[in-house]
Amino acid sequence: MEPTRCSWCTASDLYKKYHDEEWGVPVYDDPTIFEFLILETFQAGLSWITILNKRENFRAAFDYFDYKKIANYSEDKIEELLQNTGIIRNKLKIKSAVSNAQAFIKIQNEFGSFSDYIWKFTNKKPIINNPKTSKDVPATTPLSDEISKDLKKRGFKFVGSTVIYAHMQATGMVNDHAEDCWTRAK
Repeated sequence: MEPTRCSWCTASDLYKKYHDEEWGVPVYDDPTIFEFLILETFQAGLSWITILNKRENFRAAFDYFDYKKIANYSEDKIEELLQNTGIIRNKLKIKSAVSNAQAFIKIQNEFGSFSDYIWKFTNKKPIINNPKTSKDVPATTPLSDEISKDLKKRGFKFVGSTVIYAHMQATGMVNDHAEDCWTRAK
């Protein structure tokens, strides 16, 4: 018998695996935080399942999200990415991955790690919400508004409040699993 899950993830085994193993689980290491940040920026305007289906292609195309390499991508590398049918070939999003990697490194230099910077917004602890159903989960919050504004001020692109709230969920800064979801017992 299948466990009860949040309603948004039941359409595919890939979605279920992501939901069960990653979504809402706190992440404190910079490489994983960066990966989710880039994936979320590419997801803007698209469905998350589209990104999950292309995740391995993104990893290979973007040097496994090595932000130090991405920060130094040349125009030739950007052109190569624009020809890669395995990823989302949006020129503005690809260029933003480069500038976001550069801004990510600046934050690391200022705060010691990006994790220290981003988790300071929640006092280094996950926010545990208690939505009755997935429909009760907001797309943005005042906190995602605040983080989005700060990231934009620091030079990040494609980091609107909706993208940031999704990033907060993906990295476990926020736990929005529905109250009847089996993962709440973990």
